[in-house]
Amino acid sequence: MDLSAYNSSFSLKNKCARVLWGGCYWLLFRPFNLPVFSSWRSMILRLFRAKVAKGANIYASARIWAPWNFEIGEFSSIGPKADIYNQGKIVIGSNTVISQKAYLCASTHNHNLPSFPLITKPIIIGDQVWVAAAAFIGPGVQIEHGAVVGARSAVFKNVAAWTVVGGNPAKYIMERNIRLNGSAKISEVNFKVRDSGSTLN
Repeated sequence: MDLSAYNSSFSLKNKCARVLWGGCYWLLFRPFNLPVFSSWRSMILRLFRAKVAKGANIYASARIWAPWNFEIGEFSSIGPKADIYNQGKIVIGSNTVISQKAYLCASTHNHNLPSFPLITKPIIIGDQVWVAAAAFIGPGVQIEHGAVVGARSAVFKNVAAWTVVGGNPAKYIMERNIRLNGSAKISEVNFKVRDSGSTLN
C-alpha cells in the first residue's frame, strides 16, 4: 500500500460538523446519562439532523460518528458503549435493541488499491431485531425484521427475517418464533437506503 496517497474524501464542511458534534457530545450529550434525560439526548441528536423517532432511547455512553447519517425508529434502543460508526448511513427500525458494546460499521477500504480508498456501505436493520452484546455488524449488511444476532457475533452477510445467527462469521442457528400480543405491529420497511439529503459528505 501507498498510504501517502490516501484521501478520506470527506469535505471541509463534514469535518467541521464532526468537530462541532464532538464538542456537543462531550458537553451536552454524554454527561446526561440518567434515564430522565432520554428525550434531551434525542433532541441533541435531532439538532445534528439525526432522525430519532418517538420513544427511541440512545444511552449516553453510546457513540455516534455522524448523527446526520443516523436514523432510528420508535421504541428502539442503543445500549451502553455501543458504537455507531456511520461514515455511511445506518438505519434502524422500530422496537429494535442494539445491546451494549455492539459495533455497527458502515464503511471499509478497498484493499486491492494501493491508496486504500474509503468505501461507505449503508447498514439497514429492520423492526423487532435484537443485536446482542458486543456483536459486530459489517458494512453493507441488511438485517431483516425479527432477526437475532448472538453476542460477540461478526456479521458480514445479510440476515434473513425471524432467524437467529451467531458466531464468527455469523451462521444460521435456528428460527425465531415470537408470539405477538396484538399490539406489536411490524411496519413496512423498504430495505433500501433513502437519500438522506445530507450535504456533509
